[in-house]
Amino acid sequence: MSRHGFISMAVIRRLPRYYRYLHEMYLSGIKQISSRELADCMELTASQVRQDFNCFGDFGQQGCGYDVEHLHREITKILGFDQNYGLIMIGVGRIGGSLLENFDFEKRGFRLIAAFDSDPAVVGQTVGGVTVSDVSEIEQVMSGLPKPDIGILTVPTEAAAAGAELLKKCGVKAIWNFTKGDLARFEASTLIQNVHLSDSLTTLCYRLTDLENKIYDAR
Repeated sequence: MSRHGFISMAVIRRLPRYYRYLHEMYLSGIKQISSRELADCMELTASQVRQDFNCFGDFGQQGCGYDVEHLHREITKILGFDQNYGLIMIGVGRIGGSLLENFDFEKRGFRLIAAFDSDPAVVGQTVGGVTVSDVSEIEQVMSGLPKPDIGILTVPTEAAAAGAELLKKCGVKAIWNFTKGDLARFEASTLIQNVHLSDSLTTLCYRLTDLENKIYDAR
């Protein structure tokens, strides 16, 4: 695997979808897939699929397509799922609790180290296999645990900056931010990935409106 220069964000955003489809194919026992078949899954052109993969190396054989197991393994490496990154979470409310219960971190190659909250009703509870600790004791708790790579922030907006500061003190290099808080001041030293759950609904709304307009114009 080798990276050929600058990789656009458009390609990077498609990688998780490639991984998801290839993972399903791998588990289903599919051995080979052509760029055309993969393009149909992704709603892309075969040429675009080949261009995307060429950013990282030569994975296919002309006339034979791609070896699913090999390509799945390479995409896993590209995405860093083989790095076994350690995660900690601050905020085990509805969103945080749902992530712990339903997002299989270990299956995706991550280590869930610890979770923290300030609510006495949540502290001490086991959620998704991890016991929630008091956020006021985060530095003490983390001093006896492996250093985390990624922090998951699922707190109220007004607590976002303070939560990010605590995550930085714990040594995280990246934050998966589910809050509406502005964490721009942390971006100089920490990777920030913001998740706005309403964005996908907004996109769907646009696509529906666009479709309705096309249907109306065709009348």
